Amino acid sequence: MLRVAVVGAGPSGVYTAQALVGQNTVPGIRVDVLDRLPCPYGLVRYGVAPDHEKIKSLQGSLRTVLEDERITFLGDVEVGARGLTPARLLELYHAVVYCVGAARDRRLGVPGEDLDGSFSATGFVSWYSAHPDAASERFGLDRPGAVVIGAGNVAVDVTRLLVRRAAELRPTDIPQGALTALAASGVRDVHMVARRGPAQARFTTKELRELGTLPGTRVLVDPADLALDPACADPSGLPAVNRRNLEVVRAWATAAPGDGAGPRSVRLRFFLRPVEILGTGGRVTAVRFERTEPDGTGGVRGTGRYEEIAAGLVLRAVGYRGVPLPGLPFDAARGTVPHAAGRVLRDGSASPGEYVAGWIKRGPSGVIGTNRPCAKETAASLLADAAALARRPVAPDPVAALRALGHEPVPWSGWLAIERAEAALGDALGRGPVKIQDWEGLRGAAREGDRPGGIPDPGSDIRNPAGSDV
Repeated sequence: MLRVAVVGAGPSGVYTAQALVGQNTVPGIRVDVLDRLPCPYGLVRYGVAPDHEKIKSLQGSLRTVLEDERITFLGDVEVGARGLTPARLLELYHAVVYCVGAARDRRLGVPGEDLDGSFSATGFVSWYSAHPDAASERFGLDRPGAVVIGAGNVAVDVTRLLVRRAAELRPTDIPQGALTALAASGVRDVHMVARRGPAQARFTTKELRELGTLPGTRVLVDPADLALDPACADPSGLPAVNRRNLEVVRAWATAAPGDGAGPRSVRLRFFLRPVEILGTGGRVTAVRFERTEPDGTGGVRGTGRYEEIAAGLVLRAVGYRGVPLPGLPFDAARGTVPHAAGRVLRDGSASPGEYVAGWIKRGPSGVIGTNRPCAKETAASLLADAAALARRPVAPDPVAALRALGHEPVPWSGWLAIERAEAALGDALGRGPVKIQDWEGLRGAAREGDRPGGIPDPGSDIRNPAGSDV
């Protein structure tokens, strides 16, 4: 029997496990899917906006895979902690596939980036998605202006959540703390800013259009920005999605002054490059931008002209980056683990039994479905190596070995207990299931939720300030 550990229970990890047990060339494969969180599904649970229920429904297909009798979920197991190194994992399993994603956000590298009120968009996403690492985060939502720097779907998501009314979020699983904070938010004017033109933006059209459907919110675009982008005059050479995006942006730019008027606004700004985040008393007050222009080669150049946008909150949404895992090789320039068709490379040679899939393999690119062919390629490499891998002796009981190191793996039944506790929390709040947002609550639900009446204290999640629009 070939024992495989897949590190990471997000889409790439689940698709890898599915590819390994679903083939018929190597019989008897057993896969343990390890995750540092007590919950599965990765960015589908902790990266998809709560109001995108159709995408979040992908959890159902991931769940079906993880319930396969040949696959074992082991949550709350962190590789790199309590002596669980990559070398130790290879003593427990014949092969290990690392599907750990790209957990760090890219920085702007400008003065003032660490002022109070300046955050990564990924941190904001984690907060409203109830990631336990973000449970104690506090975002400055008391001032009317906010700036989101970026031109992709993450930028669109955080912009939409900043202006969406709390009543529209209440039916979702957003944690109560985030819902309460957004209900009390003073943010009314959000600038979403890109350094290049609308033809180069990386939105998907469906997500972009959503901004124009928000009640009480007007989307504003400066027609001069479109005039500056040569592709706007003749978009025929652009990919289809970029052409559709231009149609949406052009409609907003030409809308009548009163169309969609409301108490909130989203302003799409293009050809602006951040050069400094300004502040007073350690708190963000504005962002200084340099105007850019097309350089004729698909990029932009600075013009030497500057403008400032007032803001009490700045969110940077300029991409993700892989994080090195101690004991694994790492390409710092690419933010990935060096590999050949998924086989980890050490000093240029394939390391027996070590593999990668997902963003840590190829970088933060593609959509959720892109992980499936990526996982299949890695699984094919592992299966081709299976005969040699199976000859190496491994520990008879990996779970016992994990416990001996001080880990307390949360099994699938523990995750089901978390689901029940979140449903009970929602009932107590008069809502549907509501995510538990802290480590203590998740662990308590996983290990005590099976007791009669054993629902963990949700703490601040049940406190709702009087008069808040939740």
